[in-house]
Amino acid sequence: MESDLHSPKEILRSYFGYETFREHQEEIIRLLMSGKDAFVLMPTGSGKSLCYQIPAMLRPGIGVIISPLIALMQDQVDALRQVGIRADFLNSSLTPEGAKQIEQKVISGETDMLYVAPERLMTAGFRHLLTQTRISLFAVDEAHCVSQWGHDFRPEYLQIALLLNQFPDAPRIALTATADALIRDEILKKLNLRNPGQFISSFDRPNIRYRVEVKQHERKQVMNFLREHPGDSGIIYCLTRKKTEAVAEWLSTESVSERLSDKKFTALAYHAGMNQTLRRKHQRRFLQEDRIIMVATIAFGMGIDKPDVRFVVHLGMPKNIETYYQETGRAGRDGKSADAWMVYSLADVVYMRKMLESSEGGEQFRRIQQQKTEAMLGFCETVLCRRQVLLKYLGEEMTQPCGNCDTCQSKAETWDGTLAAQKALSCVYRTGQRFGAGYLSEVLVGEPKPKILHFGHEKVSTFGIGKEHSKKEWESVFRQLVAAGFLEVDLQGKGGFRLSPRSRPVLKGEEKVFLRKDSRPAKRAKRQFLYRETKEREFDAPGAMLLWEELRDLRLKIAREKDLPPYTIFHDSTLKEMINYLPQSMSEMSHVYGIGQRKLEAYGKEFLEIIQHHIREYGPPDDLE
Repeated sequence: MESDLHSPKEILRSYFGYETFREHQEEIIRLLMSGKDAFVLMPTGSGKSLCYQIPAMLRPGIGVIISPLIALMQDQVDALRQVGIRADFLNSSLTPEGAKQIEQKVISGETDMLYVAPERLMTAGFRHLLTQTRISLFAVDEAHCVSQWGHDFRPEYLQIALLLNQFPDAPRIALTATADALIRDEILKKLNLRNPGQFISSFDRPNIRYRVEVKQHERKQVMNFLREHPGDSGIIYCLTRKKTEAVAEWLSTESVSERLSDKKFTALAYHAGMNQTLRRKHQRRFLQEDRIIMVATIAFGMGIDKPDVRFVVHLGMPKNIETYYQETGRAGRDGKSADAWMVYSLADVVYMRKMLESSEGGEQFRRIQQQKTEAMLGFCETVLCRRQVLLKYLGEEMTQPCGNCDTCQSKAETWDGTLAAQKALSCVYRTGQRFGAGYLSEVLVGEPKPKILHFGHEKVSTFGIGKEHSKKEWESVFRQLVAAGFLEVDLQGKGGFRLSPRSRPVLKGEEKVFLRKDSRPAKRAKRQFLYRETKEREFDAPGAMLLWEELRDLRLKIAREKDLPPYTIFHDSTLKEMINYLPQSMSEMSHVYGIGQRKLEAYGKEFLEIIQHHIREYGPPDDLE
């Protein structure tokens, strides 16, 4: 497409309603405009899509966006159509007749951007289709899917470069929110980016508070956490499909909903084992409705653009930091405060390692994934600022602690655990290097359980030598010894512990071990009160909270009529700008952040009428100061 508007800033203002670009956006756009390639690594919610949408509109031809997000393509295309951009998609969800209609639009130049699933790229029909039109650019979204070391590897991504090379005149851009140095290099090579400009933004999401708790009474811990978020939308990640369904069912019981909040919520399940129709229905509800908690496996979330997700919960430790970072990044995309909260146990580590052991990858693959799991456990067990640990893993240094994670807000106490470590390691050895933390803790505190008597372990020298600590405290010791590399999990057996080479200096008294004291989760009532108070203080002007609800109700009404997510009509930030600015004419409304010409024409009058009624009730802006 060649737009009637001639500059990126004109497109930004007229179509998207923004006055200024974010970091790197304009640089990337101008690079693509000049016909050069780009690699973009920016966190979720930083505006990556504008980097290819605007040059696709300014360069002659059609922009081809390659995306694995088949379930979300309709929403992505609808959002572009809302601002006046001719966009379409081709994927397996279309009927043959529907696909033919889109192909005809491509040939006749009736579409500006085409979203396409990667599996379609190498079909002869699609390659022939592209030869019948002019390509303005290729954008490869979620580019980390090309990496065999990554957490979302898609084999079909390996074929993308073959297609791109058939169109050497079209610039190409690869975009991702998560990629360490190894994966970045792989993206550049496997997509054959030609001397690309590389744009890497900070990974820091300062509005997200990171918190990790040891799993003790999981449902009680979940209840306490959810009380902090009355009426909020969020995501709860589980490690298995079975647990996903169990947690969703538990949260859906009336007794739980009533105990948690006076604002009822709906809990929905999502995992790959559900039929496609139900998955799409649940995803649609999450995007379009308020107060939805999605309980899901890793199958859910990539590309989700819901801006007001206030929390992401992990019931179990993710397999690596990249996965954790990407999943927690789905919270707080609107820039407002959000929570990333996790409960985990040593059983999660055993589960992850067993899954890895049974995977089809080769020895090198398993070794790298093992290192990634160990880094994730290290993040969970750290006494340092979690944000600093997270960013350091991703290759970014943060000079000062963040002040917005649990280890910053409540400093973890450490103690000299050398003697405890020696007792624990000795117990592993004396019992045959085949048992897990629960059993070993019972041996150390001297509980003559039937299983212990069966194996004769009441007779070993370590039986009862750890009575100064509780079973929970011993389980914490074992967990930290695994995290520090003094113990290994025996994946050939039943997940018991065995001594690692690193344990020898500790047993000989040549190395000290410092451990973290597990603290109880802080009480929640005061935090919940402060959360609500802050939410209500957001609008100071008389009647502003009422106006906020009226504008949101109108947005929801329009969204339901059009079967669209509400944020594709207007983001919350745009509604708040209306409340702060109180425009009194269509001309003034056009200056509100996030309102381009198309949306002004489509919706401006209805929203203006509500604002004008509000002004008649409460007075003009000058009277509100």
